[in-house]
Amino acid sequence: MADRDTLPLPLEVRARLAELELELSEGDITQKGYEKKRSKLIGAYLPQPPGMEPSMGQERRTPVTPSSSSRYHRRRSSGSRDERYRSDVHTEAVQAALAKHKERKMAVPMPSKRRSLVVQTSMEAYTPPDTSSGSEGEGSGPGNGTPTSSQEGSINMEHWISRAIHGSTTSSTTSSSSTHSGGSGAASRLADVMAHAHLSKSENHSAPPDVTGYTNTTDSILMERPQVSSNTVPNRPVPKYGNAELMETGDGVPVSSRVSAKIQQLVNTLKRPKRPPLREFFVDDFEELLEVQQPDPNLPKPEGAQMISMRGDQLGVVTNWPPSLEAALQRWGTISPKAPCLTTMDTNGKPLYILTYGKLWSRSMKVAYNLLHKLGSKQEPLLRPGDRVALVFPNNDPAAFMVAFYGCLLAEVVPVPIEVPLTRKDAGSQQIGFLLGSCGVTVALTSDACHKGLPKGPTGEIPQFKGWPKLLWFVTESKHLSKPPRDWFPHIKDANNDTAYIEYKTCKDGSVLGVTVMRIALLTHCQALTQSCGYTEAETIVNVLDFKKDVGLWHGILTSVMNMMHVISIPYSLMKVNPLSWIQKVCQYKAKVACVKSRDMHWALVAHRDQRDINLCSLRMLVVADGSNPWSISSCDAFLNVFQSKGLKPEVICPCASSPEALTVAIRRPTDDSNQPPGRGVLSMQGLSHGVIRVDSEEKLSVLTVQDVGTVMPGALMCVVRPEGVPQLCRTDEIGEMCVCSIATGTSYYGLSGMTKNTFEVFPMNSTGAPISEYPFTRTGLLGFVGPGGLAFIAGKMDGLMVVGGRRHNADDIVATALAVEPMKFVYRGRIAVFSISVLHDERIVVVAEQRPDSTEEDSFQWMSRVLQAIDGIHQVGVYCLALVPSNTLPKTPLGGIHLSETKQLFLEGSLHPCNVLMCPHTCVTNLPKPRQKQPEIGPASVMVGNLVSGKRIAQASGRDLGQIEDNDQARKFLFLSEVLQWRAQTTPEHVLYTLLNSRGTIASSLTCVQLHKRAEKIAAMLAERGHLQDGDHVALVYPPGIDLIAAFYGCLYAGCVPITVRPPHPQNIATTLPTVKMIVEVSRSACVMTSQVICKLLRSKEASAAVDVRSWPPVLDTDDLPKKKPPLLYKPSNPDTLAYLDFSVSTTGMLAGVKMSHTATSAFCRSIKLQCELYPSREVAICLDPYCGLGFVLWCLCSVYSGHQSILIPPSELEVNPALWLLAVSQYKVRDTFCSYSVMELCTKGLGLQTESLKSRGLDLSRVRTCVVVAEERPRIALTQSFSKLFKDLGLHPRAVSTSFGCRVNLAICLQGTSGPDPTTVFVDMRALRHDRVRLVERGSPHSLPLMESGKILPGVRIIIANPETKGPLGDSHLGEIWVHSGHNASGYFTVYGDEALQSDHFNSRLSFGDTHSLWARTGYLGFLRRTELTDASGERHDALYVVGALDEAMELRGMRYHPIDIETSVIRTHKSITECAVFTWTNLLVVVVELDGSEQEALDLVPLITNVVLEEHYLIVGVVVVVDIGVIPINSRGEKQRMHLRDGFLADQLDPIYVAYNM
Repeated sequence: MADRDTLPLPLEVRARLAELELELSEGDITQKGYEKKRSKLIGAYLPQPPGMEPSMGQERRTPVTPSSSSRYHRRRSSGSRDERYRSDVHTEAVQAALAKHKERKMAVPMPSKRRSLVVQTSMEAYTPPDTSSGSEGEGSGPGNGTPTSSQEGSINMEHWISRAIHGSTTSSTTSSSSTHSGGSGAASRLADVMAHAHLSKSENHSAPPDVTGYTNTTDSILMERPQVSSNTVPNRPVPKYGNAELMETGDGVPVSSRVSAKIQQLVNTLKRPKRPPLREFFVDDFEELLEVQQPDPNLPKPEGAQMISMRGDQLGVVTNWPPSLEAALQRWGTISPKAPCLTTMDTNGKPLYILTYGKLWSRSMKVAYNLLHKLGSKQEPLLRPGDRVALVFPNNDPAAFMVAFYGCLLAEVVPVPIEVPLTRKDAGSQQIGFLLGSCGVTVALTSDACHKGLPKGPTGEIPQFKGWPKLLWFVTESKHLSKPPRDWFPHIKDANNDTAYIEYKTCKDGSVLGVTVMRIALLTHCQALTQSCGYTEAETIVNVLDFKKDVGLWHGILTSVMNMMHVISIPYSLMKVNPLSWIQKVCQYKAKVACVKSRDMHWALVAHRDQRDINLCSLRMLVVADGSNPWSISSCDAFLNVFQSKGLKPEVICPCASSPEALTVAIRRPTDDSNQPPGRGVLSMQGLSHGVIRVDSEEKLSVLTVQDVGTVMPGALMCVVRPEGVPQLCRTDEIGEMCVCSIATGTSYYGLSGMTKNTFEVFPMNSTGAPISEYPFTRTGLLGFVGPGGLAFIAGKMDGLMVVGGRRHNADDIVATALAVEPMKFVYRGRIAVFSISVLHDERIVVVAEQRPDSTEEDSFQWMSRVLQAIDGIHQVGVYCLALVPSNTLPKTPLGGIHLSETKQLFLEGSLHPCNVLMCPHTCVTNLPKPRQKQPEIGPASVMVGNLVSGKRIAQASGRDLGQIEDNDQARKFLFLSEVLQWRAQTTPEHVLYTLLNSRGTIASSLTCVQLHKRAEKIAAMLAERGHLQDGDHVALVYPPGIDLIAAFYGCLYAGCVPITVRPPHPQNIATTLPTVKMIVEVSRSACVMTSQVICKLLRSKEASAAVDVRSWPPVLDTDDLPKKKPPLLYKPSNPDTLAYLDFSVSTTGMLAGVKMSHTATSAFCRSIKLQCELYPSREVAICLDPYCGLGFVLWCLCSVYSGHQSILIPPSELEVNPALWLLAVSQYKVRDTFCSYSVMELCTKGLGLQTESLKSRGLDLSRVRTCVVVAEERPRIALTQSFSKLFKDLGLHPRAVSTSFGCRVNLAICLQGTSGPDPTTVFVDMRALRHDRVRLVERGSPHSLPLMESGKILPGVRIIIANPETKGPLGDSHLGEIWVHSGHNASGYFTVYGDEALQSDHFNSRLSFGDTHSLWARTGYLGFLRRTELTDASGERHDALYVVGALDEAMELRGMRYHPIDIETSVIRTHKSITECAVFTWTNLLVVVVELDGSEQEALDLVPLITNVVLEEHYLIVGVVVVVDIGVIPINSRGEKQRMHLRDGFLADQLDPIYVAYNM
């Protein structure tokens, strides 16, 4: 075989070789004959006769793929490998797909996880999970080690379809296994049906489209996907995890760190060519034009004729069939009361109890009598015929269930069998409660043992389960019931249209529906089963299935009684202990029939070695209940393979297809004629994903082998309709939903008429639109097609269908692929869930598996990346998220399977708590809007006419003109603030200017005009004496917020020095805060440092010397004990344009910038604020701000001296001790104007949220507040201001009082909501337009809307214009651009040591490129827009509102669009209650999201998918890295702004100690 791979053999020869191998493995030819024929075939191509490979004999059907064939020569006999879904072809395909990927070598960076997290998950008390594995519904047929080759003489569906397609082409080059003589008839029949589907030879049997586009080889059309071998991608060295390579960051700075190495690796991985997406771009532009997906012309389309509906045999009316099921029970109960009806087993496999027909009859009568006559009173019976009752019986008590069920039928009440609710919070039990409520159930029947086992309340009553109606529990054991009187007899009618029973069904979304089955349907169904299974009286049948619903109920409880059969019931608990028990019972009782699931066959295979004396020759029928699951075929094959030697006949295996709505849809009949082989189909997954049936001719990897489930039931009509849209009949080669028209189906979903109509009353139409039948059909929920000979094939369920990018995938198929990746080491066989979630207009696939406790982090991660590759290789679909959870933590269904909808629910709400997560949005999400290409802006040519730019009013606005305002401002005559202070000290010496409060709210100290003047004089004297300072020397003032700072500032002015206020180092955090102090002192070239004694000691402490070099400080003066004398004379500056002070601040991007404020600017600034806020000496203003830079400093130190009002100073740090301090002071001093920062507002909102009542009782009253201004240098935080207003509304705060200001480095205050003038307005803009630098106003609450609040009124003397930051041209009204400002209080430039002021000079004096090119403007570096409102301001003009959007420095350029971090952060914080703070930044074009987690570390991984989802949905961005950190890790400055660049540096230097870092692929 190895030589076959290396030789260039023609396809025909290869196909013939494969056939030979198959014949040999099937034993059709001898080894000798095989070798002879083989050498003959390849002799022409061989230089010498080939040596035969010894292992070849065991090979069955070998895929002809070089990568897999040589690797898999192990013998595959029994299902010794313990897996759930397994077909060997599949395992091989998976390995081959992985081998292919090997060549591309994916470098997936491993997530990093804090150790504590790893230890916790593995050390948790480990309980082995229920080996029950996926027992029910959710596709849990275990696969096993068997080939899916066709049995001798089977119709190979590959073949029959290919024959038809190729009509009479010369040789069949499609299939690797031959069609033996038996099948040729059927194949030719099909060829007639599909004869029109001829394709010309040149078209190469409908090759799949070459979606990939990066191979231009001639044969690429043959391949499903070209192998991307290592020549496509240059083999670049992949950074190792541990050792960090030295790399350049975006700025060209080499960085060495572990995190960087990982990110680099991620970047490299993402740079690899991705499979080009199908054309599904939607351009989400302003017209919301979603580009309609253009169908690819090469996609496979159905080409068959329209199908004809298949009719089942005539339902033969046998004369002695009973007229109803109760009549049958009565007949057997009276004629042969001793006949055994049901034998139950204990957990040792010993018969526990035999229920005879006599006992069943008498006990059911007793139950019926008691239900009708002993509940309620004689006048008011609790139950009347037709009422619904719940049947709550455990899985090991079929006898009690059977008695109760027939009791209900006799009493004509409707049984609703449900699972036993084990706890009050059982997965899905709430929904069952909802079903009971909607069915109006008031009585629950249960057994004694079960009743005792139900959870009890303190007084012994059974509590009401969550979501359940109030129930009366009725125990059905005979000893608790009264005997019916002699003359009482149940009313036995012929079967009619009354409801017989209601079967519950769990939908994909977790809701539970009740399917009602009528008595006539019940009887007809039993008759149809009797006929198709050939049941006869007194046969023995072994039932392993759940007897409460589905196949187990139909065969083991209902049809058995109709035929007086004997049922041996094997409970699930016994199967767990002894998986062979059912086979032993078949031998022991010589049973003719057994009803099992593929899981039971699989378990038997795993356990059969210890058994010698097994003989299955008595079996004439083995009903495989989940035979319609595509993966059950391998169980059937393996089982036959092993047990054929033990007497099992091949024709005994009868897969059936069923659904709660349509009952039994089809079942393979047990035939004695073994010439008619079962049907097989090997279908192309690629074709299936497009809904068509194709044989995979070339690529043997992605195929699905399906077996037939027999023909339609007697008396029924079946057709296949398109799954979505109108029920149009499918073509013969198209997959659709099976529909059945028969008496024997359900009739409705109880109480849901709309859903009932769509499911139970379907009228399929032919191509002309005419209904094919006057009778309604029922949708089965099964996807499949009808093959030759009327055989039904099922390829999946509607519930497991996931439509991704327009292609259909089946959840079961994906589970199987995941499990074929050497699963047993890492995950549990039956504990894997696959579902899809909708993100960004498409379904995305999520795989969740339970991890074994002993598998290491690396192992699991390795497994996860291989699963991704396998699924990609076989299904050509990306997995969006793969999560591993600790063992035993997924929600279970009652029989131990996974509760899919609960799992999905937990995943979406972030409470799944996975221990490993791998997200792959980069590979999956191919429908992002196209990246934006920037258009060149209109240049000066778009002629400006007056004040219009291309038809729009130019965006410009100004505050009141200072020159026009006549006011008796005395301070105006002085050019310098120092003179104003001296004047006040003379004219109003005792007037209090400053009052400082401590944390208890009492006055710590205060200053009058004269005290301040005298204190300043002393400091000036000290500066001259001890500091020997010259005029114009710079002095750093390092003081805590208070009065010393103010005195020192004026002392510097008196001495002619230039003060710089610096925030003192934090005593608890010297290491990080002291270097900033040192830096400011050095950069500002301070000649000396003035400070208090305490801080002086701190600067000289041991901790300080560890953080910085203490010896290089300039002289440090402490001002606590001042000299008594005053300076000889106070300094008077000669020129008002000289420096008054320097204002240093660290911007949010981490830049330290100092600006120069001249005396002129300082006075103009104070005057502007005085006018805007109407400040006079009689006023009191409360200030709760940091006094170190910007407007905070000006309000704290300067305004009171200029305007004469009293400032009540509240240091923000005191609020940490007493959050109510600021508001209490405002109330107590009856303050009308107050200023605070966002951090203060947040502290009040969070800290006082629950205390408003107690504050009210303490007399807190905010009704006098006229303005409460948040001082900020950012976009207004509207959510915070609104919640603050709402919270304190009850304490008298007027909502219009709360507003914000806006300042920046070039101008410390541009806007400030004053006392007069219109209230600040709010507009809603479209966030998507904003990314394109456009402003589009929308209605409140419209999708993607972002509220923006006006940043206060423009200050007097300030002019604003909006300019394009790139071209510097003026922009129109409501256009987004950079805010430029012109004003008397602009700063006069940056103060920097390095003399690179030229670089920044245009920040302070820029000119427009056209229009008014003379005025000088300062550029703020902030984006915003002006909008003329309908309101009028004080001067009667229309009011222009300024809206600030965000800083240009902070904005992130991604995919050609501009994003403001705050918008993404807001979305992220909303996603989960445990996210307290979030910051985002970019690194090498990757978006990094850092979140602070307030919760257990177990929740960290829940956040990764949620964050990725929300950023995709709301911002169309793919998150590259998610970092989960502890609270307080994101650095925040004194203004409450996030320091994102510090965070970025910390992340890249690996200093964040993250709980978890996830790298999205």
